[in-house]
Amino acid sequence: MSRSVTVEVPATSANLGPGFDSLGLALSYYDEVTVSLAEDGVEIEIEGEGVELAELGEEHLIVKVFRQAWARIGGADGPAGLRLHCVNRIPHSRGMGSSSAAIVAGITAARALHPQGAEFSEDAALALATEIEGHPDNVAPCLAGGLTIAWTGPDAATKLVRLDVDVPVTVFVPDQRLATERARGLLPESVTHADAAANSARAALLIAALTSKLGYDVLLDATEDRLHQSYRAPAMPGSAALVERLRRAGVPAVISGAGPTVLAFGWPTPGWPETDTGNGWDMHRLNVSPYGARVQPRACRTR
Repeated sequence: MSRSVTVEVPATSANLGPGFDSLGLALSYYDEVTVSLAEDGVEIEIEGEGVELAELGEEHLIVKVFRQAWARIGGADGPAGLRLHCVNRIPHSRGMGSSSAAIVAGITAARALHPQGAEFSEDAALALATEIEGHPDNVAPCLAGGLTIAWTGPDAATKLVRLDVDVPVTVFVPDQRLATERARGLLPESVTHADAAANSARAALLIAALTSKLGYDVLLDATEDRLHQSYRAPAMPGSAALVERLRRAGVPAVISGAGPTVLAFGWPTPGWPETDTGNGWDMHRLNVSPYGARVQPRACRTR
């Protein structure tokens, strides 16, 4: 007897300019992961991104997270065997939350298949996802959808607030990959008080701009960053240059997550600087996803 579940998880964009390690946005671009319990062994099939990872077996991130979540829910032994089928659309190592999507997919599948999974709360899922990922800014919107503000409370627990946002976005995905660890390694240990204050004001303005009708001009000011993008620019000069060109033309553009994908608020129109975007970018017109990870209808079955 085997049981299986299919989970849909959205791409995400973190930071959004000034909201370093705190703001995240779920995007209407999804991976689908089917996890099946089996008698023994691990078999993995992958379509799309990351096909080379199918040979990892027990070391595959989704498998590892699934077993960790299963043990956290209750029952360290877990299922003897797993079958994994992934349809991966989210680009890997591009700043669109592919690792967070894998982590959230593993946790969500474990919650759906474990006999006591319903008792594992959303807060517990967020805590485990943050523990594995290291930062909550991508896992929060992947779990909750919409725009999320994530932080660590006095009790060291990760918390989030989810806000509804209806704004189109365009992502420009380059061929270049950039590991998050390398991008983080370029950040200084300290910044000036003036830069920190500027980012604090811009982050507050950005939340107001995205959740109201303050207008495009406000979004341009609200997406200004002084904490991380300039320091990371040497690792992704093409992305940094595209952000600069778009912003100079009046388009609110930022580095998505740790990069090198560029995210711009709005969809290209005749007013956009089409000739300035250059070639070599895989462009996607997306919306903010109103939902995070979810089990596909009728996907959980016994046979």
